[in-house]
Amino acid sequence: MSALAQYFLQRGYAVYGYDLTPSPVTEMLQRKGAKIHFEGDVSQIPATLDRVVVTPAIPKDFIEYQYFVKNNIPMYKRSQVLGHITDELRTLAVAGTHGKTTTTSMITHLLYPEQPLAAFIGGIAKNLNDNYVCSPSPDTAVVEADEFDRSFLTLHPEVSVITSMDADHLDIYRDVEDLRDAFRQFAAQTRKAVLVEEAVADNITHPGKRVYGMESTSDYYAYDMDYQQDYSRFCLHTPQGEIQDLALPAHGRYNILNATAAIAAVLEAFPKMPVDRIKQKISTFEGVKRRFDYIVRRPDFVFIDDYAHHPNEMRSFITAVRKIYPNQEICGIFQPHLYTRTRDFADEFAAALDLLDRPILLPIYPAREKPIEGITSEFLLSKMQNPNALVLGKEELLPYLQTHRPQVLLTIGAGDIDRLIPQIAEGLL
Repeated sequence: MSALAQYFLQRGYAVYGYDLTPSPVTEMLQRKGAKIHFEGDVSQIPATLDRVVVTPAIPKDFIEYQYFVKNNIPMYKRSQVLGHITDELRTLAVAGTHGKTTTTSMITHLLYPEQPLAAFIGGIAKNLNDNYVCSPSPDTAVVEADEFDRSFLTLHPEVSVITSMDADHLDIYRDVEDLRDAFRQFAAQTRKAVLVEEAVADNITHPGKRVYGMESTSDYYAYDMDYQQDYSRFCLHTPQGEIQDLALPAHGRYNILNATAAIAAVLEAFPKMPVDRIKQKISTFEGVKRRFDYIVRRPDFVFIDDYAHHPNEMRSFITAVRKIYPNQEICGIFQPHLYTRTRDFADEFAAALDLLDRPILLPIYPAREKPIEGITSEFLLSKMQNPNALVLGKEELLPYLQTHRPQVLLTIGAGDIDRLIPQIAEGLL
């Protein structure tokens, strides 16, 4: 939503908005001229409004949403507006139940500023310090294609990436097969090439399907991986030839997969991109805020933040941290996101959290949902085997950490846990 707001501000529109709480993103939009309020208040809505863009996170009974309905003010889903913008450009779109924000950021970094483009990213790319960039006259779009609410079906990209198809959003999809059907439809709407991660490639049929991964049977595959504390090195096989000795300043097997997907997508769209530029760009990729994001990095204390909110993402993140810090105690603070997701994947969340030496659970972040009886962080705790696990309220967290100082601390989750980071970092330094 904030990237779209910037797009319209850049084009001279008056932009108004509502959000639940102030944040660095809303402050940035206000500095750029958006008028934003934080309480449901129809008097804040200008009489001259011509259109409204809504996110599925807004409840249908919200007072301002109902105002637009009653006054017949045209409302468009965020995805519809994004689809309209990108239909006029050659588009590279990244879909998947995880990995899409980092991969979208990598593609943007590989292309910008040499290629005139508009990029709409689902997180803050550190190279840009933004989730949006737009050249004066873009001819290419790079977009994160969200499967929630079937949003990505408004897009018709030239090249698409599918990073994963794990069961998720089961409040929207009947089951995992229904979700996969939506990904198949997304692939069918792709005009040229569909890059599919090898683990899910059998689910997609498309004349332009290209498989990427780490197996030599794939069209694009990484090999000779070397994981270091500060970076990962790998080589990449492509249909155009080998790319040797790539250095990626990111951690974990999954980030090499993300880089493989990003390079593959760029080469499908721009096959003449020089290899030297690809290597230089990948070596200067700074990552995405809240994706394996180092907050503190000292010999005696490491603090890493990550947006992981699905069990498979959490497992990948914790496993990557363990490889870097194999002999240190790892304490992880997890804020479950959504009652339905906690209910649907309770066993999987419990197993992922048990990988930590000391798991701490915060209360569930509800986002758009109302509570479900019996679905709490205590319910999740009851599923866990780790004897060190506990549930704490936000106000109990810092005192606990100060008396049980961790060697490696992780904050994990997609809610508002990131608002606690400055307080935790200051309290433990």
